[in-house]
Amino acid sequence: MFTKKSNKPLGRIDSLIGAGTKVQGDVTFEGGLRVDGEIKGNVVSASGEQHSSLVVSEHARIEGEINVSHLVINGTVIGPVFSSELLELQSHARVTGDVQYNTIEIHLGAVVQGRLVHQGAIAKTIELKLASSN
Repeated sequence: MFTKKSNKPLGRIDSLIGAGTKVQGDVTFEGGLRVDGEIKGNVVSASGEQHSSLVVSEHARIEGEINVSHLVINGTVIGPVFSSELLELQSHARVTGDVQYNTIEIHLGAVVQGRLVHQGAIAKTIELKLASSN
């Protein structure tokens, strides 16, 4: 009768960037991606991909913009983060940059050096600016 919609990332991982692997350049993916290595570049889900999931493991490092629907961070991210559905910051997460999210879960020990901005607040700010300009 009542069903609870889960906001947790999909359990499917389609691609892996393994430990010891270093990628220089942007990464675009579909489905699920797990990063155990390093990326110097932007990481984005393919255009229109609503159920993409990215897992940044404890020893992983990404220097660049991240834009996905579901995001789990337990490693280091340097750059802006955009998560349209769920963002989970696990205990070893270290994020340097602004974070935009819809739903967020922060574990004890996670660190964010930047602004945390709820996407609903962004939409309201835009609406207010548009209304005041008329």
